[in-house]
Amino acid sequence: MLIASPKPLHAGAIAKELEISRAHYREFAEWLEAIASAGIILRSSGNRYRSPRARPEAEQWEGIISVNPRGFGFVNASGRPDVYVPPEAIAEAWNGDTVMVEATARTARGVEGRVVQVLVRRNLRVAGTVHKKRKSAWLEPDDTRIRGPIVLNDAQAIDEEGRMANDGDAAVVEITRFPESLTENAEGILKRVLGRPGEAEVEVAKIKVREQIEEEHPPAAVAEAEKWAVQGRKLSPEGRTDLRHVHFLTIDPKDARDHDDSVYAERTADGFRVYIAIADVSYYVRENTALDAEALRRGCTIYLPDRAIPMLPGSLAADLCSLLPEQERYCLCVIAELDDNAVVRECKIVEGLMRAAALITYDSAARSLGFTEEPPLSPQAEAFKRELKVLAQIAAKLRHARLKRGALDLDLPEAQVILDDEGSPIDVRRRARDPGIKKAYQIVEELMLLANEQVASWLIRRSSPAIFRVHGKPDEEKLQRLATMADVLGAPFDLDEVMEPKGLSEWLKQISRHPKRAVLEGLLLRSLKQASYDVNNQGHFGLASEAYVHFTSPIRRYPDLLVHRTVRRLLQGRYPEDSPLALTNLRRAATQSSARERATMSVEREVVDLYRALHARSLLGEIYEGRVTALVGGGVFVGLDQPFLDVMISYEGMGPDRYVLSDDELSFVGTRSGERISLGDVLSVEIEEASILRRTVYGRRIAHSASAAFASDERRKSKRGESNRGRQREAESTTKPRSAPARGSRPGASKKVTRAGRPAPVLLERKPKRGKAKTSKSAKSRKRR
Repeated sequence: MLIASPKPLHAGAIAKELEISRAHYREFAEWLEAIASAGIILRSSGNRYRSPRARPEAEQWEGIISVNPRGFGFVNASGRPDVYVPPEAIAEAWNGDTVMVEATARTARGVEGRVVQVLVRRNLRVAGTVHKKRKSAWLEPDDTRIRGPIVLNDAQAIDEEGRMANDGDAAVVEITRFPESLTENAEGILKRVLGRPGEAEVEVAKIKVREQIEEEHPPAAVAEAEKWAVQGRKLSPEGRTDLRHVHFLTIDPKDARDHDDSVYAERTADGFRVYIAIADVSYYVRENTALDAEALRRGCTIYLPDRAIPMLPGSLAADLCSLLPEQERYCLCVIAELDDNAVVRECKIVEGLMRAAALITYDSAARSLGFTEEPPLSPQAEAFKRELKVLAQIAAKLRHARLKRGALDLDLPEAQVILDDEGSPIDVRRRARDPGIKKAYQIVEELMLLANEQVASWLIRRSSPAIFRVHGKPDEEKLQRLATMADVLGAPFDLDEVMEPKGLSEWLKQISRHPKRAVLEGLLLRSLKQASYDVNNQGHFGLASEAYVHFTSPIRRYPDLLVHRTVRRLLQGRYPEDSPLALTNLRRAATQSSARERATMSVEREVVDLYRALHARSLLGEIYEGRVTALVGGGVFVGLDQPFLDVMISYEGMGPDRYVLSDDELSFVGTRSGERISLGDVLSVEIEEASILRRTVYGRRIAHSASAAFASDERRKSKRGESNRGRQREAESTTKPRSAPARGSRPGASKKVTRAGRPAPVLLERKPKRGKAKTSKSAKSRKRR
């Protein structure tokens, strides 16, 4: 009989408690392992076991745990509600682990539960700062969601390449033993010394380790890709629809690294026929292969300012799977018959063999269509001008219908980092600011949305299991807060109406010319839920769509690849697997894909913020105008348009007054002057500091008009006070040593200068060398819908 224990016990302790002799210990240990494999008891790390609690009525399911720095966590699982896990119930789980969670209660915050078992450990590598003291060394993790410190087995702290870490160095550690209770520390070995914190290369490396990102693909995955690269050149139309006669156009940004899609459209007697060809990645990336396992682990391609980290090896992503011009490629093609209003009358999906006629950039397409006068005419785009016009006509009709049904039209800015030849940032600007080029982007975007919706409907009609792209309705409480803020900002709305996409879409139209539109859209974005992947179709609120999947980017998104596999099975007359194991694997893939997408977005955003801070080092003392975009506990953020930066102004940087948050939390109010600094206000800002470690640019406000007068009055008072204190210090100088003078308040009035004449603090002293500019090799700018 096993003993009951609130925590796992080592096999030796259990044997001792049950009085198992040494002669029979090995047999006993094998028996423990056998009943653990049968699920009778639960296995923990470190050769420990525990008896499961008797809860036959409790629900248990698998998910990935996200731990908050304050100790609690949430377990996310596809098709299930998020489970809140209090600190005492996380047990030995770490942030990012795949766990089995058990629901224990339903509270006001939703489902509450506890971790009953760690199924798969997160990546074992952790980045942080090494500390050394006497004969011990440890790593303090950068990621506050990870419990530290991690004790290093080697007190000298020497990495695999023989480099010794100094106290304060950034480094990567591989965990060799996870703690089994909250009172224990993890242990690890030093894998790599990165250098001193604050250097760009070091900071990017730390971010990648934190989010479990590796640039190099495993040798087995590379070998499989290279094998396809050799064998996959000769393509046959057998079993496929021959589409080589269709003049497909691949339209992408000029810095695109892969080409998932190619499109063509033609006029018919009573409407249009549209071909949307998507690279057939599933033909090459087969189930239960090294390529598939690595693609699932990565989840998606990551786009950084200076490089891309692809989901698939380059021989597939940039070559064999890319729909390049004059190259035969396997594809899955959505062929839709539309009426004259671009309403779908009939749609079919085929496995095809195609050959793109041309590769055209968005800039050249916009120029050829007369949307812009900026770039020179492209002979390639001009040769297909007629086809481009038909595509543009269809896209305009699709967009009109989509917005009419209630799809949200959010104009969210995207940063583009410009680098010199040495990889240093020399500018940060808004991407695709030209409205004509933006219209060219919308052509392809509308056709991709059409394909994704049609494939979703096609799968539902066949009752097929699939991974859907879902976006739930916003929380009423968040919309209520947005309503309060919108009312103060002069853009009221009816709460009941905006609970539906159409009502919210109408409100966005109403504020399209509002002077604080960007602020209102930012507030709305924070009120909406985040889209994710799920095995249950819940519709897509933001697109006002009843069913939606990701189908159009299988080179760079794993869920698209899974949807392709399902579609191909159905097209080949093989019903998709619907066994419990297959559905569990599908649910697991959806959960993991959502987690990897969130991690990727976090990495891309943080690295851009890092480069913004690096660029801001060359702007110290510069004065710009910007708009207040957010109020936070420490001050306000001011968004600049050019350069495209967010500047943090602390309380001290607002001016000589003391500022407090207003009751409606939309303004800071000066307690003596009564001056308000509100969301959406335009401020003049002087850039003072660029913090590489905090990825933040800091500045101070340059006051005007009444504020300047008030500041001047405060300075006069300050000077009188200094004068009085000075006379007092002179009187006391015979008995006391003279102290350093107090620093007076800084002037608040705006100066008509381009650069202030005094230095400002900065964490890194080196400034980027200015060389020949080159455009950042950044992501395709299609929005993650």
